[in-house]
Parts: sequence; structure tokens; C-alpha cells
Amino acid sequence: MATWLGEGISAHEIGLFVRSSQLIARARAAIAGLDGAEQILTAPMDLAKGLEFRAVVVMACDEGVLPLDERVTDSAGEAELDDIYETERRLLYVACTRAREHLLLSGVTPASEYLSDFAGK
Repeated sequence: MATWLGEGISAHEIGLFVRSSQLIARARAAIAGLDGAEQILTAPMDLAKGLEFRAVVVMACDEGVLPLDERVTDSAGEAELDDIYETERRLLYVACTRAREHLLLSGVTPASEYLSDFAGK
């Protein structure tokens, strides 16, 4: 993000999305100290629809976070599990497509299985 800010993208033109509101503090801590950090919108992925930014970071694309473990373990059967996986994948897709110019996905190892979709694996 510091590179984007250095290239002339204003902080208010950057969106930072995480899977759930419980991860907001982790995201805010990661950008603390950046010029204009308080102007970077930080929100859960389910609030991304309809927004648009020059640059977007989708953070915490970790295994167990995306798809969200709690949703997967609570599934009642195969059909519901398929539904959950597709819903989680759509959340990521919507968050990623909020970027007009730049997109950065980040996570810790082990990363979300969905990241392999972007790598073409």
C-alpha cells in the first residue's frame, strides 16, 4: 500500500477488505503507521458490493478464514456445504472486483485454497 500511496493513489481511494468484522482490528494494525491510514476504508467482505476503489487489498486470505471454518463445520450436508463454498467464493470475488487498477491478496501460510484459483492451479 505504501507503494500505491507513493504513486499518487490517495488513501481514500484504497479499500481494505477482510472476511469478517472480527478481522478488522488485524487489518487496521497491519496498516498502522501508513500515511492516511485512517482514510483507508476497512470493512468485511460482505459490505464490499457496490463500492469501487482505485486499489483494493483483500487481507487474511488464510486457511480457515476463507472459507470460514465455522460455516463449513456447521454445514448439515453435502448440498449445504457446496452452497457454503460457493457463497464464500463469491464474497472473495466481489471484494476483488472492487479494484479498478490494483489488487493485492494477502494471507499467512497455510493460505486459503481459493488463492490457487488466482494462481491458475
